[in-house]
Amino acid sequence: MIGLTHYLVVSAALFSLGIMAVLARKNAVNVLMGVELILNSANLNLVAFSRYSAANLSGQIFAIFIIVIAAAEAAVALAIVLSMYRLVKSVNLDKADTLKG
Repeated sequence: MIGLTHYLVVSAALFSLGIMAVLARKNAVNVLMGVELILNSANLNLVAFSRYSAANLSGQIFAIFIIVIAAAEAAVALAIVLSMYRLVKSVNLDKADTLKG
C-alpha cells in the first residue's frame, strides 16, 4: 500500500531536482523546466494531502489552479525566451541583461 510518506518523498525529490535545475543551469529553457518541476512537486503534495484527508477536494482544486497558472507562466516565459533569442541569438541567461530597458 502506498502511503502519504511515499508521495512526500517523491515530491521532495522533484522539488530538489527543480531547485538544482534553477540554480545550476544557465540555459533559460532548462531553468523553466526546473520551475515546472517545483510546481509539479507542489501539486503532488496538494493532491496527496487531499487524498489522505477527510474527503476534502480543496487540494485537488488548488492543484488544477496551479496547473492553469503554470501553463500561462510557460507561455509568457517562452515568449520572453524567443524574444531574447531573436535579439541575442542565445538563450544563455548570462546575456539576458540586454533586455533591460
